[in-house]
Amino acid sequence: MWGSGGGVVKQCAPGGTGRGSTSYIGFMTQATLTHQEAAQRAAALDIAAYHLHLDLSQATSAETYPVSVAIELTSSTSETFLDYLGDSVSSLRVDGKDQDVEFDGARIAVRDIPTDRPVRVEVEGASTYSRTGQGLHRMHDQADDNTYLYSHLEPSDARRIFPCFDQPDMKAVFHVTMTAPAAWEILSNQPEVSRETSQSMATVSFAPTPKLSTYLTSFAAGPYVSTEREWTAPDGEHSAHLRAYARASMGEYLDDEILEITAQGMDFFHEAFAYPYPWGKYDSIFVPEYNLGAMENPGLVTFTEKYLFRSTATRAQHAARTNTILHEMSHMWFGDLVTPQWWDDLWLKESFAEYMGADASVEATQYHEAWTNFAGQRKNWAYSQDQLPTTHPIKAEIPDVDAARQNFDGITYAKGAAVLKQLVHYVGRDNFYAGARDYFRNHEFAAATFADLLKALAPHTDRDLDAWSDAWLRTSGPDTLIPELTVADGKVTEFSITAEAAEQTRPHRLNVSFFDGQLKKAAELDVDLPAGGDKTVIYSASGLDAPALVLLNDADHTYAKVRFDSDSLQLLREHLSDIDDELSRAVIWTSLWNMSRDGEWDAQSYIDTVLAHAPAETNPSLLTTAFANAQYALSHYVPKDRREAARTDYAEKIWKLMQDAEAASDTQLVLARAAIGAAAATPEESGTQKLESLLGGDVDGLRLDPDIRWAILRGLAARNAVEPEQLDAELQRDDTLTGAAAHLGATHAFHAPEIKQQVFNELLVPNKYSNAEVDSLLAAFNAPRSSELTDPFAEEFFAKVEEIWAQHPIEIANRLIRGLYPELPTSDAATDELLSRDIPGALRRVLLECQDNQRRTLRVQEANA
Repeated sequence: MWGSGGGVVKQCAPGGTGRGSTSYIGFMTQATLTHQEAAQRAAALDIAAYHLHLDLSQATSAETYPVSVAIELTSSTSETFLDYLGDSVSSLRVDGKDQDVEFDGARIAVRDIPTDRPVRVEVEGASTYSRTGQGLHRMHDQADDNTYLYSHLEPSDARRIFPCFDQPDMKAVFHVTMTAPAAWEILSNQPEVSRETSQSMATVSFAPTPKLSTYLTSFAAGPYVSTEREWTAPDGEHSAHLRAYARASMGEYLDDEILEITAQGMDFFHEAFAYPYPWGKYDSIFVPEYNLGAMENPGLVTFTEKYLFRSTATRAQHAARTNTILHEMSHMWFGDLVTPQWWDDLWLKESFAEYMGADASVEATQYHEAWTNFAGQRKNWAYSQDQLPTTHPIKAEIPDVDAARQNFDGITYAKGAAVLKQLVHYVGRDNFYAGARDYFRNHEFAAATFADLLKALAPHTDRDLDAWSDAWLRTSGPDTLIPELTVADGKVTEFSITAEAAEQTRPHRLNVSFFDGQLKKAAELDVDLPAGGDKTVIYSASGLDAPALVLLNDADHTYAKVRFDSDSLQLLREHLSDIDDELSRAVIWTSLWNMSRDGEWDAQSYIDTVLAHAPAETNPSLLTTAFANAQYALSHYVPKDRREAARTDYAEKIWKLMQDAEAASDTQLVLARAAIGAAAATPEESGTQKLESLLGGDVDGLRLDPDIRWAILRGLAARNAVEPEQLDAELQRDDTLTGAAAHLGATHAFHAPEIKQQVFNELLVPNKYSNAEVDSLLAAFNAPRSSELTDPFAEEFFAKVEEIWAQHPIEIANRLIRGLYPELPTSDAATDELLSRDIPGALRRVLLECQDNQRRTLRVQEANA
């Protein structure tokens, strides 16, 4: 699964998925599956197969759909339970004998099970369509008046669709049939093998799956459209049918690159893993209102529709999509073929896939800059997450499924991948891949643990993998590496690196580059820093010419925050864009941002450096991230008494940069997107004039695609500079599901207290809005220059936090708490009061993160005063 991250979002959600925890039935909280329960159930049961039927024939009108499942199993215990978050259960049979239904809304008790022989458990029930992106999500597209369905089930939402044993290690063969309108595409993990049509409905049977975890089952139905091609492996012996799907109104945006990258990835992984693709067909389906970037359902991979570019996209956006396609493809082996036994090894598959997304991009596609993008963007997410009080080791303790939901974060994804990158550097790339190949062969279609992976890697290296594991996977927080240079007569007399950490420092193998006055690399040092060390003298540097710039962790092999000496910092402020190597620049940009977030470098200095050097940046991902960070620094880290003047200056300068950029270039597009936000936030009336000028098409080469138009209109609405009728007219121009969500946000972004009250009240109504609509309304509530109107809601927010958490599904509750959290000094004490209560652990985590980011904001403002 691909979690979002790396960007800058509202302060209590520092990048990443922001996934909360706590399961729910409808809108009520219920018990979660514990690791102990899962282990006991797995020890007692052997699941052979599921025979599952979903009746979606009334999907356009009914709120629920009939489900029937028959499970073939062998049990050593006479009673157990099935997980189910359905609407109702109408019957339960064990070997053909009816049992009384004991269903509490989360679990179905199964009793009097014959032991030590094959048994058939049959359940019939009704499940509920979702609007939150969990279970079987249903949406209506007004563009063609059609209904579309798709599923998302990780980590434990298969139980929202059908009764099951919803844990990753209890794999089984799935025999799936689905009934839906005959004119629809009807899809699941495996190819269709038969179809029976009656009147306007079709019942489709799919080939049995190989052994599969419940969370990896996948279902979709609707009038989707598709493109397709065949793939044949480089050895000529294996092949697969590749298809890409979208709803009809988005079909024109299924560009050829999607399947081209898919085929290139299949080539790469076929050879790298030396294990043929094991899942038959390879479908990719792009869907709206999706909570994540993508999900690795074998044979039917789900992607956010944001990867269909209906507006002009930069190379960075294409590279990110490529990375995600390859990330999910690597899961076909690591995660699907071999599945983590429990969610404490969630990092195994996600860190591995994050690493593979970048490595395969570099090796198999045109996007050779993938590791630059990782260093300059995704690692920002990791460093931010790793400094929160809720940080955790990469290999975390996961006592229950609720805790697993919380850990789809920057630690599991970006930090884990960074650490794997160090491991590959540590043991050698060929050795790492050889160990992975052994791992796949040894545990195919089964569940495994991290110990199994180390066992597979051990024969291919003489490195101490246990010591490496203890140092990197069972600790938390980033180390900080600080250079110290002594120079005499133009030569280095001593060069040392000091490592700092909250606890013991880790071992680091890294590159250090010395740059000369022309910012060319004059010397490159391969450095090993010992674990637990403080100051390490690098003797190989002695006698070298004194450098103008010292860059630690050049090539980005290790995971650590790095600092600069004062001379290097001043040189970067003046000449950063003169450095040729883009990976070096990525490491520098990330380091400068870390220093700014930590209050060690003035926020205005960071903003000035972005304005001076980012426009010359040839990598659009680094350019995008730099301006996103600059906007965040301006809104949060510049002291309030200087902020309005800084906003005015920033808006003027970025507007000039945009006007000077090459027409129709990525740089122009990135700067235009940043300029819209800056113009919306400036206190000067010129901000409105700039937005109107953009909307009028006055910037040569800038295409006014739907995303740009809606961004401008939202900015104008926040400044009370557009009429509702103009927004309505824009909806007529873009009468799609996406346009409707944008229109909802724009019409609620006006700067008026009664509008803010309306939005606040509407957001608190359970099940009123889909996940995409909630996002749009939260953006409206927090529109530029809204703080004077939103601050008065603080008391009401804190009074209703627990109610919000209890009444809304987890994906929505998580969004609401983070999106409505007041950015006020008084929030600290109010949060402490909530934390003193007996509240759900997931809510506690969300509040702690919001509080910590607010504390950081105030701390950095004070440092910048």
